[in-house]
Amino acid sequence: MAVPNFAFCSATLTQRLQSAVPPPSNCTLSTFRPPFPLRHAPSRRASTHQPFTCVVANHAPAPSPTSDALTQRDDIVTVAFVAHIDHGKSSMCDALLKGAACFRENQHVEERVMDAMDLEKERGITINASAASLMYNGVKVQILDTPGHADFGGEVERVLNMTDGVLLLVDSVEGPKPQTRFVLKKAIQLNKKIALIINKMDRPQARPDFVVDSTFDLMAELGATDDQMDFSIAYASAINNQSGSEPHLMKHNMHAVFDLILQFPRPQVAFDAPLQLQVNNVTYDDFKGRLVSGRIHAGVLNKGSSVVVCHPQKEHVKGKVSDIFVYDKLGRASVQEAKAGDIVMFSGLTKFDIGDTICSPETVIPLPPLSVEEPTVRMAFMVNTSEFAGQEGKYVTSRNIRDRLEKELERNVGLRLDLDRSTPECTEVCGRGSLHLTILIETMRREGFEFMIGPPTVITKQVNGVKHEPFELFEVEVPEEYMGSVVDLLSRRKGEMVNMTGANSENMCSVAYMMPTRGLLGVKNALLTATRGTAVMNSQFEGYRPFAGEMEGKENGSLLVYETGKATTYGLEAAQDRGRLLITPGEKVYKNQICGIHQRPGDLPLNICKLKALTNYRSATKEIKGGMQGLLEFSLDDAIEYIGHDEVVEVTPVSVRLAKKANLKKKK
Repeated sequence: MAVPNFAFCSATLTQRLQSAVPPPSNCTLSTFRPPFPLRHAPSRRASTHQPFTCVVANHAPAPSPTSDALTQRDDIVTVAFVAHIDHGKSSMCDALLKGAACFRENQHVEERVMDAMDLEKERGITINASAASLMYNGVKVQILDTPGHADFGGEVERVLNMTDGVLLLVDSVEGPKPQTRFVLKKAIQLNKKIALIINKMDRPQARPDFVVDSTFDLMAELGATDDQMDFSIAYASAINNQSGSEPHLMKHNMHAVFDLILQFPRPQVAFDAPLQLQVNNVTYDDFKGRLVSGRIHAGVLNKGSSVVVCHPQKEHVKGKVSDIFVYDKLGRASVQEAKAGDIVMFSGLTKFDIGDTICSPETVIPLPPLSVEEPTVRMAFMVNTSEFAGQEGKYVTSRNIRDRLEKELERNVGLRLDLDRSTPECTEVCGRGSLHLTILIETMRREGFEFMIGPPTVITKQVNGVKHEPFELFEVEVPEEYMGSVVDLLSRRKGEMVNMTGANSENMCSVAYMMPTRGLLGVKNALLTATRGTAVMNSQFEGYRPFAGEMEGKENGSLLVYETGKATTYGLEAAQDRGRLLITPGEKVYKNQICGIHQRPGDLPLNICKLKALTNYRSATKEIKGGMQGLLEFSLDDAIEYIGHDEVVEVTPVSVRLAKKANLKKKK
């Protein structure tokens, strides 16, 4: 099912007018547009006969390549799945791979098979964009799975240039969400053909008509062309292996989605042109070393051929291609040559970065560099200076930490190092959000690094002498009874309400705020506490706006360890009346380590290492029989969200500790 083709109506009327009154030689009739805003059209799915207006504009025809210079590759098509988080991209990729018989009948296949990282499987999110290929009706389909979380938007921007079309997945109940807007905006800016898949049609509350209309409105708002707005639609339930061209025509196969993919235009390529390949990713092989990954835009890449690495702002570097690989299902296959339109990996080069262009030595023409939005949040990575420094980690020096961060820059396009603010003992790392940096911290921790982390802060700008800070569109969905608490909390964090919807059939209300990113730091736990864990939150970066003013600090202070030692049950039992504790009996602690959250403002030192004096009249085991209540378990995400401006998180392969910055020096 497709939405009305305004371009077709416009073209027909244009032809009639041109036949009646020929326009001047320097003018043409532009595409007709309806006089009403598209989002207020009475129906986006029914045919319409609204009047059109004619606009006359001066323009020169754009130069186009000669027809014999380009060849259409009918045997290949490249598509990317984009969507808001948890709308089913990875599950859809699983269903397509199974539908194309990429696995044996008796083969055990894990869920989200394209998510290769342990962190991706543990958290249930896609972090890195990944690729695979399958065959359907004689056509090789190259699939790109992208992250759905806004913090990893750089991965989406990195791979969209390689596609022939974009498959937009939208939940059949939720409709377009903040990240849907972001990925759709990027696809529209790159003039990509878009198709809509309404996923999770098995949900009882599915409302596909609402999703189609909402998506159409969103595309009109984002400035999509007439061709882009004439999108095709498929309905699916990836988890149940069902799809159909209409909601009532669902079948137990994915043919409707495959047919949707085959409707995308095939790549127009020039095999005889000089080689052009843009580096879109850097991968590693234990035997081959660093591998270039990207799509060939023009020419042919041969094994053993000489190439040049170029960039508009860098010197050219010569190299030689060693081994070439193409994607084969979930793995890779070695080939002697690859042609324009193929996504390849090859070894042999040592000096290259994402965004560089690989060219033939005879014709060196770099492609435009990749455009990625700038980071909005920064954190300080510091050498561990606690009393327990060096006891649990393998890589502990500032040189180890700096080298690892510089290596991360090679493939993490959304990451930056602020060397102007860095010192020999501290490196400022800038990312797209707290989660973006938290994933990096957790990855380094598992690799054996030991270091300290400062609190996240926003990156401000000076615009015409006025201080600006990043703002985000923040949406919260909560039961109606907690809406008052949510509104009060977000208003105190300088939020401005932009939309509010009433309770639905599940008694859930939705509210949208335009908020400074600074106000969202630490808001997750506060909202979950205020709504008894029922809040569902989504955010999307909207841009920089004037500084919103100072905000309130933390409502509660911290409980601090008074002296270095081992926490005892006796000491902790006495301390738990002062607040909620983070430390368990028998755990080693040091002075100024945070052992809990104070129930009042201000910090409070406590002696949690004191022993209870035992006599002959008391059992020797009585000391460990006390009752401990209300212990908190802080994950790395919780710890980073909790700390204030004068606090740090100590990260080791074994432990995550919180501490005050004061007196964090090694004992001599």
